[in-house]
Amino acid sequence: MKKYVLFLFFILVNVPVFAADSIDDILANLNRALENKEHYVKLKEERILNFKKIKSDSLTKEQEYNYNKTLYTEYQKFNSDSAIFYVKKNLKIANQLQNKDLLHLAQLQLVTLYSSSGKYRESEAILRSIDKNKLSKNLLANYFIAYREFFEHYAANSYSIHYIEQIQKYRDSLLTILDPKSITYKINKIQQDIYHKKLVSSQKELLLLLKNSKEEEPQYAMITYLLGKIYEKTHQVELQKKYYALSATADIKNVNKDNASIQELALVFYETEDVDMAYKLTQSAIEDALYCNVQFRTLLMSEVYSIINTVYLEKEAKRKTELQLYLLCISLLSAFLIVAVIYVYKQMKRVSKIRGELYETSQKLAELNQDISETNKQLQERNAQLSESNHVKEEYIAHFFSLCSTYINKLENYRIILNKKATAKQFDEIYKILKSTTLVDNELEELYKNFDIIFLNLYPTFVKDFNALLIKEEQIILKQGELLNTELRIFALIRLGITDSVKIAAFLRYSLSTIYNYRTRARNKAAVSRNDFEEMVIKIGLITQKI
Repeated sequence: MKKYVLFLFFILVNVPVFAADSIDDILANLNRALENKEHYVKLKEERILNFKKIKSDSLTKEQEYNYNKTLYTEYQKFNSDSAIFYVKKNLKIANQLQNKDLLHLAQLQLVTLYSSSGKYRESEAILRSIDKNKLSKNLLANYFIAYREFFEHYAANSYSIHYIEQIQKYRDSLLTILDPKSITYKINKIQQDIYHKKLVSSQKELLLLLKNSKEEEPQYAMITYLLGKIYEKTHQVELQKKYYALSATADIKNVNKDNASIQELALVFYETEDVDMAYKLTQSAIEDALYCNVQFRTLLMSEVYSIINTVYLEKEAKRKTELQLYLLCISLLSAFLIVAVIYVYKQMKRVSKIRGELYETSQKLAELNQDISETNKQLQERNAQLSESNHVKEEYIAHFFSLCSTYINKLENYRIILNKKATAKQFDEIYKILKSTTLVDNELEELYKNFDIIFLNLYPTFVKDFNALLIKEEQIILKQGELLNTELRIFALIRLGITDSVKIAAFLRYSLSTIYNYRTRARNKAAVSRNDFEEMVIKIGLITQKI
């Protein structure tokens, strides 16, 4: 029951994690990394070469030691022979300087390199020559790491529970001196918890570390590898694939040739009967191990490789047999295809002839459609003009009746006033009223005001649109309280369809020459063609344009 609950917990915890990144996308990314593996190696070699170029002949022994140490770090997981070369150079420098700390650091670095390349006796001899009681705290951590890795490498060659216990022993010692906040401490603590089967807490810690890690950082590959290990122990194959693939991709991009993830992933694919991918990954893992001269990795893969390679070759042989069968079928189909092509060719000639006739017909139809489209466009323009004309008429009829009613009332009032004065025999007053032009002037002013209001009600953007037809410097700016001025009223009448200058002059009570001068001056100020200016004024506010 306890195991069932634990398994259920893992499923619930990992549902969102699995959904976040598609396994297909992750594997596609891994395949791209495998294809570009040589490119990443080239970039690494260029970076190392550029670093080597900056070496100066005037370096002190301490500076040269640090220079070699940097190259050791670059080569450590890339080419162990080169890494050993630079560590040995540092051993000589440390002896020349008679600096025990530098000597011990180089020795511990050499221990790991020797044990990974299969030189276990040399590695163990160096470890036994070092008195751990004389090491500083930092070097003591390196000492425990070197011993732990020595037994990890040796256990791969000759498995024994004793070596596994030694690995845990030195990891326990390492945890006592590391800073609990450091990433090295956290990863080693998680490895210890996994060994003690504390999988739930380990998974939680790893996912938290992964959230704050980037692919290019060294710990990213280790974190994802350990997650893959946890899911391997809990038999969650898809998640196992996912995190081993993430780890393997990071190792390839960071040119880490001493990697375990690709080996583990190859086994997963083999167990899930994806032999092609298993073979591809195994080939890559062996190439990396040989390139880096990591013997324990080669030993781990040799047995697996022989099994996968045998299955792969059997599958290839089966594919060849199937291919021969397919070739025979294709040959027979080709014969039928040739007959079919001849028949189709004849049919195509007939179709081509029909297609030519259809093309001519479609051309004629296209011409007819174009004529119909032009006719429709003209009808739409006429309908728009009629709609606008009806709209204007309706507006003006309404205002016309309103004005007529107003003038009738005014005439009635005027008659009453004159009648009163005639009854009172105030003939001088009557004469004075009849002689005065004030009434007419007021009525004209009221008429123009009403015209302005009615027109702008019909075409509220007329002033703005009219100015848009003029050059910027000549645009009309109305005075305070002014709706339209004389020039705008002339073109307002033109917009209403009154284009005759005589009628415009009669309505506005100006001479014919004045109206003509206004119209000519406006055309000269036009930002558009002079010949099209008044035509464009007539189109201001058309219903079709508004739509």
